[in-house]
Amino acid sequence: MPDYMFLLESRLSPEQRAVMMRAQELSASMGFNLYLTGGTVRDLITGASLRDLDFTVEGNPTKIARELEKGGAKILSEDEKLRHIEVLFAGDVEGSIAAARDDHYVRPGTRPEIRWSTIMEDLRRRDFSLNSIAISLNPASRGLLLDPTNGLSDIERGEVRALTIHSFTNQPVRLLRVLRFASRMGFKLEGRTQEWFDLAIERELHKTIAPEEAGGELRALAREERPTVVLKAWEQHDLLEAVNPHLAKRHPDYDAITKLMKVREDLFTAGFRPRLAAPMLLAILGRLKDREQGGVLSKAGYRSAETEAVLDFPEEALEAQKELAGRKMNAPIDAYRFIEKLPLDQMAYLLAESRNSGALSKIRAYLNKWRPMRSTLPAVSNELEALGMARGAKFDEIVEQVFAIQLTGRGKTPEEREKILRKLSGIKEAPKKKEKKLGKSGDKVHVPAIGRAAVPAKTSKAQHRERLQGKHAAKAAGAKKSSGRK
Repeated sequence: MPDYMFLLESRLSPEQRAVMMRAQELSASMGFNLYLTGGTVRDLITGASLRDLDFTVEGNPTKIARELEKGGAKILSEDEKLRHIEVLFAGDVEGSIAAARDDHYVRPGTRPEIRWSTIMEDLRRRDFSLNSIAISLNPASRGLLLDPTNGLSDIERGEVRALTIHSFTNQPVRLLRVLRFASRMGFKLEGRTQEWFDLAIERELHKTIAPEEAGGELRALAREERPTVVLKAWEQHDLLEAVNPHLAKRHPDYDAITKLMKVREDLFTAGFRPRLAAPMLLAILGRLKDREQGGVLSKAGYRSAETEAVLDFPEEALEAQKELAGRKMNAPIDAYRFIEKLPLDQMAYLLAESRNSGALSKIRAYLNKWRPMRSTLPAVSNELEALGMARGAKFDEIVEQVFAIQLTGRGKTPEEREKILRKLSGIKEAPKKKEKKLGKSGDKVHVPAIGRAAVPAKTSKAQHRERLQGKHAAKAAGAKKSSGRK
């Protein structure tokens, strides 16, 4: 059996892993059983990127959420009736915490009675089998896979299977949702699910979808990595009308969506994980007038503050563009610092929609040149340390100055960087060794090595006499030999 806990942890980002560990600690201290459920487990099994962390707790999740808030989490929305909380965890990790529950329908199509339950009951009451899988995060069963509806087999077959014949009757919004899952994952509807789907369309159940529930699907769509295929599936089955009649009549702006999807891929390649809900929503509604866009969002259940934030988004992005293209950003280091703080969704919007060459060139330089250059600063730190400077505030300041200089195109080679580092740090180059001096005759004078006994420049008188005596003795011996030969 696969080790799902190891697989999960190997796929999580460091920020996601930290959130999971903190949620485990809190639930254990409060005596609650905690599970990873829904999309997190589904994406883990299918190999898709783990975008969200969806937790289900056998108990009240509000206590855990409040403790997580103290650590930097932000509550995005809270449904007190369902005990479902959307959270932006610390480290910009998206996800949710919900209470395990069972939905009891007195008759098909009526509002359900909410009953707090165990995890197994919670999994069985869900919409589709591929969303009814969980991984235990509890000490006694950590890593245990719970799959009461055999969703793992459906995933392996590439099918989306509804859990009951009344699935679409009880919640007509699932007509939109089943196509969203199938389109995103490239799956087909399981045989009986397809029959139930067709029957629901024939009975025009899609016309009974509540606007707020359709709005929930619109929210989810704006976060999809492939919204185009979902929208076209909705249009193919005449379901876009259920989302909004204006959108169905004008059609989504597929060109704008495609451009933004391309930008998202580029940002992923550059190492970012952008959340593009606002710009993607604007792209989807791009063919509608501003007033119509506001009407769509209002009917979809967006609060006035949320609607205002979406509609004001382009203006805020263009303000950032104006500042980036201005004279204050002529120095590359100033542009770098500005873009570094620019929200990713605004950056993506400008890359997709802007025609300002000055701003775009700086953003592209930031992604393709400046950020990779920034990653080489540890090598600059090592070079400065090798020159003899101790690490500290002044040390870090000099490294930052070198980075600013590198952004202008200087300091590319180690030799150039050494000169720059010496100038900034005040560390002078070691003096060069002096060349050997020449004597009067032109011969090099021997310079003794340090530590050796020096050879005196002049010999003593006794040594001089000994050499003269040796010369005379040699002459006399040579003369004798010469007379003997004669």
